[in-house]
Amino acid sequence: MDASMQMQPSLLLPEIIVFVGGLVVLLGGSFLPRHRQWVSRTVAALALLGAAIVTALAMAGPPHAAFAGTFAVDTATGAGRVIAALATLLVLGVASGELAGSPRESDTYALFLFATTGVMVLAGATDLLVLIVGFLLASIPLYAIVGLTGGAAGAEAAMKTYFLGALSGIILMLGVTVLYALAGGTDYALLTQTLPTAPSAAVGVGALCVLTGLLFKAGGVPVHFWVPDAAQGTGVTAATFLTTVPKVGALIAIYRLVDTVSAGNDSWPIVVAVLATASMFLGNLAAYWQRDPRRLLGWSTVAQVGFLLVPITAIGHSDLALPSMLFYLAAYALANIGAFAVAAALPTLRELTAYRGLARSRPGLAVTLVVSLLGLVGIPPLAVFVGKFTTATAAWDGGHGWLALVVMVNSLLSLFYYLRWFGPAFMRPSTNSTRFPPAGGTTRWPAATAATAALASLGVGVAAGLLWKVLEGPMQF
Repeated sequence: MDASMQMQPSLLLPEIIVFVGGLVVLLGGSFLPRHRQWVSRTVAALALLGAAIVTALAMAGPPHAAFAGTFAVDTATGAGRVIAALATLLVLGVASGELAGSPRESDTYALFLFATTGVMVLAGATDLLVLIVGFLLASIPLYAIVGLTGGAAGAEAAMKTYFLGALSGIILMLGVTVLYALAGGTDYALLTQTLPTAPSAAVGVGALCVLTGLLFKAGGVPVHFWVPDAAQGTGVTAATFLTTVPKVGALIAIYRLVDTVSAGNDSWPIVVAVLATASMFLGNLAAYWQRDPRRLLGWSTVAQVGFLLVPITAIGHSDLALPSMLFYLAAYALANIGAFAVAAALPTLRELTAYRGLARSRPGLAVTLVVSLLGLVGIPPLAVFVGKFTTATAAWDGGHGWLALVVMVNSLLSLFYYLRWFGPAFMRPSTNSTRFPPAGGTTRWPAATAATAALASLGVGVAAGLLWKVLEGPMQF
């Protein structure tokens, strides 16, 4: 085969658009006065929108393999690209209120684009070395994002994130080294052929190490500790991004990894099921005691990773496994961004009880909060309901009926701590209730973003059948 045909860099056009957009924003922002930093935001938005459009057009064609089979351009990659790009676009809406006119505005937008590029690379990687590149590109900008937007608390959160991320990266690369030694190569096609005959204990060590690194990016057990601290300590824009976008690439990468190492080994679905159960219960139970809405959403994120891991247990046993996970990723992104955007529209409210009486002063924002939080619970007809129902069905089809029950129980558990947040919003204000800022000003963008995400969550839930047909395409290895 011709070398140029093997490489096919045009297949990575969405990643190129986003990365080049980040360079333009980073360099161009240095020459813009502070009151014109909105130009950088516009460039970033256009790059993300352009990448999403290019990806959508490419998904109409057959799957391809780029760079000699180390990167797959298939349904999973396409969905990951679109979700990551559009989710980051919504994050820019949140940033328009918090970061507008700040000294590091353009720098933060550039970091968003670089991290999103890494997430896209993670989603399409079919080679362990490319997986490392995606992991690092998605992680390094994230540390700076956390530190830039949170002041002293953000610096502390950034250090925690950095140290745990560095450790997870080392563990991931150790796992890659072990698997390379066993297979004699790093591409997934070779691993699928050689690992079934390799010593199972060594394969288990290598795959668990790689899985641990990817769980750090996803924010799941056992490397989840940084998520609630970062969500609480950093700015709300950074918290929105780090609890949403990195999960897209990480979960798709976990799906590909488990699909690769589970050939001839039925123990991996059980391992993933245990991790999913631990993430769901730990995230939901820890969220019960939180008073800060951002920290509550941080623990909620840990629980949601558990839900997202559920369909991976059904790989090879249910046709619902991949489309249910991809659909859930899109639904979760909308609901989570909507909830954080409400917090961004009311930046001074750092206690759940401070939302008492919100419905009287800002009824639109109160309704948006309810829709977003009930969306995370999975109430019909919102999109997460379809995601949870299909993931539980996939687990049942895969022979893990008990895991489907765990999904239902944890969905019910989550309702109670979300109720602690939106319940006071509809109570009668007390004499010492918080005075809510009026609509408009710097909060109008986060409020508009929250409304957009909530409406999109409802729309995706209603039109789930149409989107599902797109997500049922094949994967490429």
